[in-house]
Amino acid sequence: MEISPFVLGLPKVELHLHIEGTLEPELKFELAKRNGIKLPFDTPEQVRASYGFDDLPSFLDAYYDGMNVLLTSDDFYDLAMAYFRKVAPQNLRYVEIFFDPQAHTSRGVSLDTVITGLRRAQVEAEQQFGISSALIMCFLRDFQAEYAMATLLESLPYKPWILGVGLDSDENGNPPSKFAAVFARARAEGYLLTMHCDVDIPGSIDNIASVITEIGVARIDHGTNIVENPGLVKVIAERGIGLTSCPISNTWVSDGSKVELVKQLVEQGVKVTLNSDDPAYFGGYIAENFQRVADEGKVSDQFLAQLALNAVDISWAPAVLKAQLRGEIDEYVAKA
Repeated sequence: MEISPFVLGLPKVELHLHIEGTLEPELKFELAKRNGIKLPFDTPEQVRASYGFDDLPSFLDAYYDGMNVLLTSDDFYDLAMAYFRKVAPQNLRYVEIFFDPQAHTSRGVSLDTVITGLRRAQVEAEQQFGISSALIMCFLRDFQAEYAMATLLESLPYKPWILGVGLDSDENGNPPSKFAAVFARARAEGYLLTMHCDVDIPGSIDNIASVITEIGVARIDHGTNIVENPGLVKVIAERGIGLTSCPISNTWVSDGSKVELVKQLVEQGVKVTLNSDDPAYFGGYIAENFQRVADEGKVSDQFLAQLALNAVDISWAPAVLKAQLRGEIDEYVAKA
């Protein structure tokens, strides 16, 4: 995909990025060798060729399998630094990073190992690339709610490093209400709240209603199925609850990118943002997702800039950083 100069240079904020989903096949081989793990593939190209998933469950199989090479703090540091190096030339300025502790603790890797490696990369990325970042701890919805609660309690000593909590993995049969008590406790501990409401799954609109009215999230990850209920669209527009859409990943797990829904929701006053989700698996980082909207949606540069500003608005960045980011975007557009 050819990325236009405007898209490449536009200052960007990413709010829906799974750090485990940035594990490129080349790094997977490197970490496997370091940790003495034999992979069922001979080359990185074979790994990429195996990505034939066409729905969320088939993607998750490959996603969780890939994590088996992540064992040490250095592994998580290298994973995150590889992501930061990839997006620095795309002018990413701020990112709120999802991580899945249960995907690691369930296989014997401690939370401390995960978070100390990620934290070291965050500090170095800000020093080297000027990219600010924060961590969002996600619970896996296909595990028990009790395991999520135990993970929440285990995270409390690391609260200065964790901005909020989220909910991801297989949504089928795992509605938001299953985790209502966990998220209530997280709110009481001072964590900010978001949840995945994946595209085109059975009962999606009911789950969206639940996260708004029952859980009380500050934003919704994916969530474009909200168009099925105009009343809910109005609610989130009025409350400033944003959606973190991921156009390229949508094409892998649903019937299209949902770019037209992004345009429709923006016209209705919803703060929709663009993000890369799991870019190593779906084949596009933040700039490629902006370019996908530009090409498919045939939108103006001003529209793309509005999406970037939406991300600033619904981010959980400090007010001073938000003001700086808005200034950078406005100045860039003025000079473009």
